[in-house]
Order: sequence, then structure tokens, then C-alpha cells
Amino acid sequence: MSTAQLTLIDTPIGAISLTANHRALTQIRFLGDTPQDPTTLEDEHHPVLDLAARELAAYLGGQYHDFTVPLEPQGAPFQQLVWQALKAIPWGETRSYGEIAQAIGQPTAARAVGMANHKNPLPIMIPCHRVIGADGKLTGYNGGMTIKEQLLALEHAQHSMALI
Repeated sequence: MSTAQLTLIDTPIGAISLTANHRALTQIRFLGDTPQDPTTLEDEHHPVLDLAARELAAYLGGQYHDFTVPLEPQGAPFQQLVWQALKAIPWGETRSYGEIAQAIGQPTAARAVGMANHKNPLPIMIPCHRVIGADGKLTGYNGGMTIKEQLLALEHAQHSMALI
């Protein structure tokens, strides 16, 4: 079993495609507002995809959730370093590209951090939506700015409730 794919429908942010190998999730893609038939290739009950689908549904359903599904994003060493730093951003908080560059020990690499964000194959689970501009404004997102805004609003609302 090399890869399997599952397309989720009816999420609050549109259809999402998940791809996994036999041991880990390898890709999440936003498919937009057009519902697609759910499909699993090669294995009808793929444990990684089943877990990823449950965890994404819980997250998007407004329930706080620490993702436990194993992840295997493919990328260059610098990208891997950035993605690890993104995973360290606490839920409900944001960081600037410059802060991520500082966190990885390369304070002048804010633009390169932005490019690594853009190449993130596992958005949401590697939370690149939590990265904002130095001025506090939202910047680009592969899923579109509306989805980035929705994800941040979801986390902010849950974070605020958790503090009460």
C-alpha cells in the first residue's frame, strides 16, 4: 500500500483532500466549495486517513484538539525546520514570519520562512495559518484568506472560552 486518498465533504471551510502513505499523513489540500464524492484509493479503511479525518472534523467542528495523526511532510531541510517551528506555535496564538525566523536561529530569513509556509503540504495540522505579517495583518494562505480568517477565528473563540 503506497498511498491512499480520502476527500472530505461538508466541512465548514469546503472540501478537503487527505493523502497518506501506510504510516503517516503526507498532504492536505483545499478543494474549494465544490463538493466531491468521498474517495479512498487502494484501502477502504486506511487507519491514518481515518484518524486524520476524525481529528480534522473535531477541529473544524469547534472542539479543541491536539492532532495526534503521524505526519510526514516532504520538503527541504530548511522547510522541515520551519514546519517544526510552526507546530510549536501554541493553539489560538499567532507569530510573525520574523518571529519564526528568530525561533529557528535565522533572524534574517523572514522571506524564506514565508516561502516555506507557502510550500507547507499539511496546512491546519502544521499551522501555517497562525503566521501573520510583522504589522499584525493577515498575509497570504494557500487555502485563501477567507479560510485563514476562519481558522484563526475558530481558534481565537475557543482560546478565549478556555481562558474563562
